[in-house]
Amino acid sequence: MTSQTTISATGPGDKAPAAPSDPTPSTGLRGHPWFTLITVAVGVMMVALDGTIVAIANPAIQKDLGASFADVQWITNGYFLALAVSLITAGKLGDRFGHRQTFLIGVSGFALASGAIGLSHSIAFVVTFRVLQGLFGALLMPAALGLLRATFPAEKLNMAIGLWGMVIGASTAGGPILGGVLVEHVNWQSVFFINVPVGAIALVLGVLILRDHRAENAPRSFDILGIVLLSGAMFCLVWALIKAPAWGWGSATTWTFLAVSVLGFALFAFWEQKVAEPLIPLGLFRSVPLSAGVVLMVLMAIAFMGGLFFVTFYLQNVHGMSPIDAGLHLLPLTGMMIVGSPLAGAAITKLGPRIPLAGGMAATAIAMYGMSTLTSDTGSGVMSIWFALLGFGLAPVMVGATEVIVGNAPMELSGVAGGLQQAAMQIGGSLGTAVLGAVMASRVDSDLAGNWADAGLPKLTQPQLDAAAEAVQVGVAPVAPNTPETIAAKITQVAHDTFISGMSLACLVAAGVAVVAVFVAFLTKRGENAEAGAGAAHI
Repeated sequence: MTSQTTISATGPGDKAPAAPSDPTPSTGLRGHPWFTLITVAVGVMMVALDGTIVAIANPAIQKDLGASFADVQWITNGYFLALAVSLITAGKLGDRFGHRQTFLIGVSGFALASGAIGLSHSIAFVVTFRVLQGLFGALLMPAALGLLRATFPAEKLNMAIGLWGMVIGASTAGGPILGGVLVEHVNWQSVFFINVPVGAIALVLGVLILRDHRAENAPRSFDILGIVLLSGAMFCLVWALIKAPAWGWGSATTWTFLAVSVLGFALFAFWEQKVAEPLIPLGLFRSVPLSAGVVLMVLMAIAFMGGLFFVTFYLQNVHGMSPIDAGLHLLPLTGMMIVGSPLAGAAITKLGPRIPLAGGMAATAIAMYGMSTLTSDTGSGVMSIWFALLGFGLAPVMVGATEVIVGNAPMELSGVAGGLQQAAMQIGGSLGTAVLGAVMASRVDSDLAGNWADAGLPKLTQPQLDAAAEAVQVGVAPVAPNTPETIAAKITQVAHDTFISGMSLACLVAAGVAVVAVFVAFLTKRGENAEAGAGAAHI
């Protein structure tokens, strides 16, 4: 431990972080670190997979259930909202009742909700159970990090988090591939049914292997008002980001939700200083490395998820790839994350987080700049170089930022820290999609009319131009039925050129965000409190 002040549950106290209440070494399966890692990885895989796999199933769900486009959007938005809003509170539940119990409840509920979706015959039930999936997923994710923190010795924690991050990265990127195979060769219900046996395996492993660890000064009460204020503020923020593209960034409704969100966060911060056992002790943020880790996770997610959002449209709508082919083209990204995560864990253990994190964000910035140069004629080889570099850059950030956040928090707040890490990533992804989506929309709106006229195409009315712009923003050519082939070819060329211009600008903005993150990375350092869990188990 360093001589710096350690943060306690009540603020900047002066006592050392509490060790788990049962620090005796584990024997056999129960509490074994590597078997614990395997168990939590199986559970986390379900949640990460469902973040992307369902996108492939949405068209089939829409057709089978006769749902509207807005209804289908709620399949994703309902899950995302429930997950993002609940993560920190769920982390607190794990700190209070034990991460083992919280993980087991999360796994069981997620699998049951998945099965219920597969049995649903109306879009209302699908959306309802997707919300439940998000709530149970929120229980599961911070609990997994809390279990790793309590189980692994400090010198092995980075490697464990590296492998944990590898599972998340591989599951997220592999979702479109698996989803495409299941929807194409089985049905859309199979996308959800697959979670039932996976959840059952995770539950059995959890009962047999996971060992409950609780800090001696774990919270004993709940900050109900804090939960309400934080959940309300998070909901208004995420909801505004989700709806801003439809409402407009200048809309009074958008700004009302954002203002209510800011007010909610301000009231939450005020209340947290008054309550005896706060939901998030604000003393946590007196740790510059922890705060930098949270900011870094947000910036990384903005650059990664925001930029990658348009790449999927680029592959499918500009290059005309099937969902499976598009997923296969992203394998270099997935592969480098799989290879890079454990290597990053080893490098961070040896060098500390600053250099690997800064280097990772620099590689991410270069990759996003490279992706801004893609055209409609770019070959698979060139794409693979930039996708692989992006995966290589993201790996140390996923591992290092997680270790910085969780490792700089006291043991009794490891669940809250895990919730902070996941919430930062969810908010960053939402911000990235919304902000870079606004950049794309602005470029398309400014360029489409001129490009259309330059191609010698018939002039469009304003409603027609607005409808065409909406299609072009996702790379779709607004070709009407029975359009002559030569005219259709011109429209397609204009649509693709305009989309690529917008995607290039969005990727450049993402690269700029990654550059800012390089400097934030230099504020991080190895977790001061990582030793708190070191005595829980021995390898």
